[in-house]
Amino acid sequence: MSDTTFALDEEECRRFQISVELAGRKWSAAILMAGARGARRFSEYRTLVEGISDRVLAARLKELEHEGLIERDVQPTTPVSISYNLTPSGRQLISLLHPLVTWSRSR
Repeated sequence: MSDTTFALDEEECRRFQISVELAGRKWSAAILMAGARGARRFSEYRTLVEGISDRVLAARLKELEHEGLIERDVQPTTPVSISYNLTPSGRQLISLLHPLVTWSRSR
């Protein structure tokens, strides 16, 4: 592959770096995968993302919501019901990361 294959201007490089760092942040990919596997409630995410603390899970869900990858739905029931869903952007990111799974199998 030639160097021109990956020719990016400064703005594209910056966006690429931000995107890779977001996806690669500890727990982010695992949380997104849990959502893709059907987690909706906080407790379901905690079960599917083994080893994550409640504090970190809450922080990452909030961060992923802020980035537009997860949406938070609050239902004003008694008690309040909160669920999380992947956004189309979150589903797209999961599909883009899936080749990494294939690549990791070949290592």
